[in-house]
Amino acid sequence: MNTAKRTTGHPFYDMHAHGFVRVATSTPASRTGDVAYNTAGVIREAEHAHEQRADLVVYPELCLSSYAIDDLLLQNALLDRAEQAVAEVIEASASLSPVLIVGAPLRRNSKIYNCALVIAGGELLGVVPKSYLPNYREFYEKRYFAHGRNCVDLWITVAGEEVPFGTDLVFAAQNLPGFTFGVEICEDFWAPNPPGTLAALAGAHILCNLSASPITIGRADDRHLHCRSSSTRSICAYVYSASGHGESTTDLAWDGQGVVYEMGDLMAESARFDLEPELCVVDIDTDRIAAERMRNQTFSDAAEAHDRPEDQFRRIVFEHNYADGDIGLSRPIRRFPFVPNRQHALDEDCFEAFNIQVDALMRRIQATKTKSLIIGISGGLDSTHALIVAAKACDRLGLPRTTIRGYTMPGFGTSDTTKSNAWKLMEAMEITAEEIDIKPAANRMLEDIGHAYADGEPVYDVTFENVQAGLRTDYLFRLAGQHGGFVVGTGDLSELALGWCTYGVGDHMSHYGVNSGVPKTLIQYLIRWTIQTEQFSAVCSDVLGAVLDTEISPELVPAGADGAMQSTEQKIGPYELNDFFLHHTIRWGQRPGKIAFLAYHAWKDTQAGLWPAGFPEERKNEYELEAIAGWLEKFLRRFFGFSQFKRSALPNGPKVSSGGALSPRGDWRAPSDAVADVWLDELKSALPD
Repeated sequence: MNTAKRTTGHPFYDMHAHGFVRVATSTPASRTGDVAYNTAGVIREAEHAHEQRADLVVYPELCLSSYAIDDLLLQNALLDRAEQAVAEVIEASASLSPVLIVGAPLRRNSKIYNCALVIAGGELLGVVPKSYLPNYREFYEKRYFAHGRNCVDLWITVAGEEVPFGTDLVFAAQNLPGFTFGVEICEDFWAPNPPGTLAALAGAHILCNLSASPITIGRADDRHLHCRSSSTRSICAYVYSASGHGESTTDLAWDGQGVVYEMGDLMAESARFDLEPELCVVDIDTDRIAAERMRNQTFSDAAEAHDRPEDQFRRIVFEHNYADGDIGLSRPIRRFPFVPNRQHALDEDCFEAFNIQVDALMRRIQATKTKSLIIGISGGLDSTHALIVAAKACDRLGLPRTTIRGYTMPGFGTSDTTKSNAWKLMEAMEITAEEIDIKPAANRMLEDIGHAYADGEPVYDVTFENVQAGLRTDYLFRLAGQHGGFVVGTGDLSELALGWCTYGVGDHMSHYGVNSGVPKTLIQYLIRWTIQTEQFSAVCSDVLGAVLDTEISPELVPAGADGAMQSTEQKIGPYELNDFFLHHTIRWGQRPGKIAFLAYHAWKDTQAGLWPAGFPEERKNEYELEAIAGWLEKFLRRFFGFSQFKRSALPNGPKVSSGGALSPRGDWRAPSDAVADVWLDELKSALPD
């Protein structure tokens, strides 16, 4: 096969340039004890992985010899043939791009070891022996194998070559930063102290597990548990490959399970009990792994506590022959990273997100012994969700919903639709409801400050808008004092990120910002969940549906001659993109160029999956790279350039999503006078012309 570099297009489209490594689990064709047949199966799957541009392929345990062959493992003829098979795989790998990790029994110093062999570009880079040998129930490995726990700083001769041997090996591609991996074998990760953990502390971003693991009821769930736990605890990707059809079924059965996890997220899973060979391919974000380790000081402390494994491990450096250029991206990307996406636990996740807010507000009510909750009800998404939370908090505390005092305050741009929805919602919720027309007070203020609007000119500038926003909040604070209550803030996380709020005595301020940790996309989804799970009356659900169908608008400017209302998303960008940008910025610290790359792959095809359950068809938008880049530039200017001073003075409010929050007392601390140049320059340099 051709090993020449396959280079196409601008570096922006090259996934490797953004820190991705394409990994695969392989369940090759196998036949019990038939080394030649097994070897041919391993090579065929290596060729298929090469065609799919994989960087790394992990095979099952003892895949060259077969695992369940009992005392045949003590036969020299089989051991000789297995070593010959290793030489055949090494030779075949010379024309293939993936690093291959295959399993075979090897002899060293009159002992047999259950080994993982790391092969790349026609070379055997190193051999890792199994540390923990199961010898209970159906397992008898100590009958055949020596354990590898004390095998450090050793060498082994295989196929005429002397190569590093031991459990102290970490492999790293010198020409592909982030492609660093360690190896453990089956039982190793069932041990209380898995050897892969030390490899991760030594710098391995990917842990590979060659497994046999016969299948019994519930065993697949246990494997998922261990893979997920290992990838979370060690902040790494975990690639697991178990033996499948072709192993001996004398006393056991095999399902060929392959799974890949990345920091606790299931990235890919093979079909189990498949009679045909299978390759499970997915792209791993090693850049994200490295960034998370950098910000997680517990990881560094653990490395120090274990006497710095990086100094104890031998680092096997190799030149990786990978396929660069535009080879696509084989990876699930959540378009709505703040929205729950576990289909099997969707209701549970929504319940949890919603009740974080409810419980937080309940505690504030109890602590302040407030007599009332003051909320400005606009008929829009944020105030609607704040009212839903407040109503549930009152219900759980046994307070009448009349404790909530809702005020709709129509201004110059208020539409009949939102005003009607506000009244219908307050009535359906059975709260204390009133209306205050702010236009007379706004006219007086505009006149007092000499604004052109007071002289009859249609000047709808920021001052014109902020006068209305400020008056509304001013009224709410005075009403809170009058009624012995506190103001429940309605502004959300997305608006705080973009600085889309009026500072000080405006919608920026409240006594408690119940929505401050909830982005706009999650608010939309939680309202939809509230309807679907019938949290309130049918009448209330009808109003909630009408709110969801209403254009997002501050309604501070009168409708145009064509009747069109002021549109928030036309001004600052689609919230679904802004929330995507926000998540990858504050949670993972991704470079803008990489965020654009991820957004491009996430949003270029709306026919693909990964839409939240129940997501309406009419909201499934597509975005080309040009649009993504334009809105991302606006996001960067707003987020890094001139919005931090608003976030630095936030009122209290609960963090809701693990994706991050913006309180200066919580996830995000930043100077108010920073500039956005670094991020804008990086984006410009990363994008194609």
